[in-house]
Amino acid sequence: MTDLVTMQVIRYGLEQVADEMGNTLVRTGRSTIITEIKDISCVVTDAAGQTVAQAHHNPSLLAGFEITMKELVAAYPPESLSPGDVIITNDPYRGGQHIMDLYAIAPAFHDGRLVGFVGNITHHSDLGGVAAGGVAGGIREIYLEGLRLPMVKLYKAGREDAEIVGIIANQIRVPEKTLGDIRAQVASLMVGTERLDRMFRRYGEATMRQACADLLDYSERRMRLGLAGIAAGTYEAEDWIDDDGVTDRPIRIHVKLRIGDGKAVVDLTGSDPQAEGNTNSTLANTHAAAYYVMIAVVDPGIPPNSGCYRPIEVLTRPGSIVNPLPPGAVAARTNASQKIVEAMLRALSVALPERVTAGSHGQIATCGFGGRDPRTGAPFVYTDIQGGGSGARPFRDGRDGQDSHLPRFMNTPVEVLERQFPVRIERYEFIPDSGGAGRYRGGLSLRRDVRVLADRVSFARYGDRHTFAPQGLFGGLPGARGAYVLNPGTPGEKRLASKGLDTLNAGDLVSIRLPGAGGYGDPRQREPAAIAADVLDGKVSRESALRDYGWHGEEDDA
Repeated sequence: MTDLVTMQVIRYGLEQVADEMGNTLVRTGRSTIITEIKDISCVVTDAAGQTVAQAHHNPSLLAGFEITMKELVAAYPPESLSPGDVIITNDPYRGGQHIMDLYAIAPAFHDGRLVGFVGNITHHSDLGGVAAGGVAGGIREIYLEGLRLPMVKLYKAGREDAEIVGIIANQIRVPEKTLGDIRAQVASLMVGTERLDRMFRRYGEATMRQACADLLDYSERRMRLGLAGIAAGTYEAEDWIDDDGVTDRPIRIHVKLRIGDGKAVVDLTGSDPQAEGNTNSTLANTHAAAYYVMIAVVDPGIPPNSGCYRPIEVLTRPGSIVNPLPPGAVAARTNASQKIVEAMLRALSVALPERVTAGSHGQIATCGFGGRDPRTGAPFVYTDIQGGGSGARPFRDGRDGQDSHLPRFMNTPVEVLERQFPVRIERYEFIPDSGGAGRYRGGLSLRRDVRVLADRVSFARYGDRHTFAPQGLFGGLPGARGAYVLNPGTPGEKRLASKGLDTLNAGDLVSIRLPGAGGYGDPRQREPAAIAADVLDGKVSRESALRDYGWHGEEDDA
């Protein structure tokens, strides 16, 4: 067993390796979803495929490594691997997330011996499918969502396989951009293997292997200790997906959380059957949601690795919304995973009211625009992800206009979009009154109005919370619902479905309006100064301040 100080030094060294891989990927990527939004993450595992360190990027993407690595280690014994190998896959039914998320994994060697793996996962702007960007809601079969790749060596001993590259290029709209992004993933892996080998040279192989094993045990102990501090019992809650993009039927996510003896069982077997549309959550995505909540609520300082997952059991029913069977479509899976998070937080609010938030926007609004740029005649694919309101917290307001739960996505600057694509962003702003009233106010949502400057542009998207509003907690009021509006304020104004695929023409404007977030606590207990500040900043209208808070303005100021 290594001493605690050495273990922690190695822990942070491994996390730095993962972060440096991520930084390399962002710097060398081609698509804005990588360079601006940063829809990526990176991981370091031991030789058995157990996660020992994660990058500080998108945690929702990493739980799939637990499933994927088990299959990879079984499929590729050490003698079949060489330095410079890179294995790729994006199969949602073998640990993947959805088609657009591509895993790239490389074995790491020290003195000729396999000592671990480094991996990354990246959302691509296009990997084929019925719609540019691969994000159309309402698709019924996974075969229509894009090119599904099994585990395959894209690089063998450092040499790119031209035949596999040709297969990928033949299926996508802008191959030079996607292939550039894949090669950025490979560059990231090469940085990771070199840095990991450097650590093994510095500390020695025996110390590194032992420190990794100790780190997993350390995370397990901390998770068990945190769980032991929660009152034993069963906690239940539910949430709803508006629809699956095919029918209008709401879809129920039900969680029964059993805690006791330093263990947690996240039972999702009461959730609805898998959807006809593509709101189904892959198993990796479902596990990511459950692990995220348990770490965030139980002990946010736990090193997130395979060890802290050991005391958590996730139960699902095959053929359900949280564990679909092929050929179920899954592109809009985050509509389900976000509801798992929301339901778990609501369930845990009974036991730990001081550690949970009110309801957030509870979905990941992903939109894809594709067509031909009239300036060049070249095809383009523009994928954007927008954040809504974050739920109010026990001791402060929710965060305005930010992503919440799992992804940590960043904003895509207007200047970048208008320079690269035939679009003009005419409004980008907070939506007043979109945060639910409470002692602490829910976060405001965002509005982005996109005018397309080309004909026959596909507009694919999946969003949610257009029917079921983000819920408040302990007396807090719900946040605003979302909406997609085509050509608002004109005779041709039209409300679009939250999940779907439409064709736009030059001059059309799409107003993307995200859901807000719920408030926490009784609105009548909110400090008058905080209400006045919100009114002054335009976050809350005077009418809402009077209706929801009983605030009369100048009289209260006096």
